Amino acid sequence: MSKPSEPPALDAAAGTKISVEKLNSDHTPEAIAERIAAATQHNYVGDFVLGAVDGAITTFAIVAGAAGAGLSNGIVFVLGMANVLADGLSMAAGNFLRARSDQQLVARVRRMEEMHIEQIPEGEREEIRQIFQGKGFEGDVLEQVVTVITQDRRRWVDTMLTEEWGLQITPPTPWKAGLATFVAFLLAGLVPLLPVIAALGGHAQETFTWSIGLTGTTFFLVGYARGHIIDRRPWAAAFETLAIGGAAAAVAYAVGKLLERLAVG
Repeated sequence: MSKPSEPPALDAAAGTKISVEKLNSDHTPEAIAERIAAATQHNYVGDFVLGAVDGAITTFAIVAGAAGAGLSNGIVFVLGMANVLADGLSMAAGNFLRARSDQQLVARVRRMEEMHIEQIPEGEREEIRQIFQGKGFEGDVLEQVVTVITQDRRRWVDTMLTEEWGLQITPPTPWKAGLATFVAFLLAGLVPLLPVIAALGGHAQETFTWSIGLTGTTFFLVGYARGHIIDRRPWAAAFETLAIGGAAAAVAYAVGKLLERLAVG
């Protein structure tokens, strides 16, 4: 008689069922070490998804507004490319500065903690003691934890950064964060313009249906990827992103129609 298979376990974060075999493979010593090491590194996929969502929504909003106003594809192309390049660079610069600020904050707090350890070591040891006391350690075990951590200056400071200040030891590299955002914005932002580029001699209304289809597909795929990144149901995240992007496009199209009527009137 064959051995019955283990019932699937539920991943509470993603809301999906995973096999016991998969859980076991994810909890080998090697897999655990790799996951813990990765947790201290910034994941640039999140920056890419952020740029892609913004790029697709803003550029399609321009195409939708132009279609509502009855503008030519030539005008739409100029407006769309201006948005892709200008807004993409603006968003990349903003993400660069955010990452740079995170990097500078970690460096400043590290210098401060090193100074405190140098000048008031007992006070800093007491901070370590209270941090791990709050985690349930007590007695001799607590004192051993404090001793082990404070014997290594680097480990001591790193612990203060993560436990006291809630900082990531290795913040994102600014240029990588900015580049990931810009590339994603550029690629996703060009999608709504592809039908426009293919028919520059026509009007936005003639290529609008193609733009809807291509952009909707982009929203869906980006949302699906986003669901994997945030450990959420990918299909739910895909439809959510599609709904938000569609709502933005509908508003832009309505505004374009309104402006067209006002211009004609």
